[in-house]
Amino acid sequence: MTNVTAENLQTGDLRIDIDRLIDRLGALAEIGAIEGTEGCARLALTDEDKRGRDLVVGWMRDRDLNVTIDAIGNVIATMAGATNGPPVMCGSHIDTVRTGGRYDGNLGVLAGLEIIETLRTAGITPPRPLAVGFFSDEEGARFPPDMLGSLVYVGAMSVEEAHGIESIDGALLGEELERIGYLGPAPLPAAAPHAFVELHIEQGPVLESEGIKIGAVTGVQGISWTEVEVIGESNHAGTTPMALRKDPGLVAFQTASFVRELTLELGHPQVGTVGRIELHPNLINVVPASATFTIDIRHTDNNVLLEAERRVDEFLRAAAAAEGVTVQTRTLARFDPVTFDDRVIDLVAATAAAQGLSVMRMPSGAGHDAQMLSRVCPTGMVFVPSVDGISHNPAEYTAPSDLEAGANVLLHVMLELARS
Repeated sequence: MTNVTAENLQTGDLRIDIDRLIDRLGALAEIGAIEGTEGCARLALTDEDKRGRDLVVGWMRDRDLNVTIDAIGNVIATMAGATNGPPVMCGSHIDTVRTGGRYDGNLGVLAGLEIIETLRTAGITPPRPLAVGFFSDEEGARFPPDMLGSLVYVGAMSVEEAHGIESIDGALLGEELERIGYLGPAPLPAAAPHAFVELHIEQGPVLESEGIKIGAVTGVQGISWTEVEVIGESNHAGTTPMALRKDPGLVAFQTASFVRELTLELGHPQVGTVGRIELHPNLINVVPASATFTIDIRHTDNNVLLEAERRVDEFLRAAAAAEGVTVQTRTLARFDPVTFDDRVIDLVAATAAAQGLSVMRMPSGAGHDAQMLSRVCPTGMVFVPSVDGISHNPAEYTAPSDLEAGANVLLHVMLELARS
């Protein structure tokens, strides 16, 4: 293999191997496969997550990349460049929600691996190192908050605090890392990359509805997750008069309805969801003793997000007082809106246009590891369309031509950043 650098080689026509990328996406999706669907379930630090990690790390090591694992289980694989220094990094996550698809997160990791393999096959050494990584527990579906691994990676949460987080099934994060063999030695917080770019499916309907191939992501909206516990009085559903009840379920459902009404009042891009409600004892003929539920509200403007949080809390307290129940709240995650680096946004847009692809600048409605990396280095994202806007669902799908287009944009964005 000739050892030439990207600086002295015309790389404009360089393209990834889409068949190889699709094969790897399929192989990873077989781990934790949801029977009868194209989806998969690999909650963070479960046995399924370990098997997925082992597969991807094996691919990385087969390409003779320098693989490091840190104390929160983040995995970074680096390809040497013509010079030393911080790498241009891409990546995402490979953990999923319980009813996940095969593209969310996985695309950004496996496309990065494919880019490095493409360069190796072409005999190209980039001017500076390139890296691809996957970050632990991005979904936050098992251990809150979401983007946990990248949060620790950039130093916004200590390793000690993260290791003590309890999962939805009662396990401690640090113990689970050790159990699956991914409690690594690499130091945290990690050294900042030269730049970070994340390829991801949009997880929404905008690109498809507009007939656009590439999203140049301008930033990520703010996210607020709250867990609420309402304590009332369990009683007989048939003999307790309505006026004498202390029903925590009522407060939970009233709050869920208010969250929806508030989002409609505040208008786009305000969104809000009560995604989990648990009643105890959860019996048909018993007024609940307690209700535990979650509130997820998001907005691109932090002032509007703060106002939405205030109004939800105000409504919750008033509803609880009216019903004679008590309320406790716990913040699971709170991230301000993030604006990505203008230079990276412009580079994504220009690269897509140069490849003859339609492109639009747009914010992300979902949280991503890129929003954490933006704290320490120039950062951006590349979006590709999601069919019908479906994600966090086994029916999640992006056409191979769109996967290929996004990976090729990422390839040339990374090469250009490596030249800078």
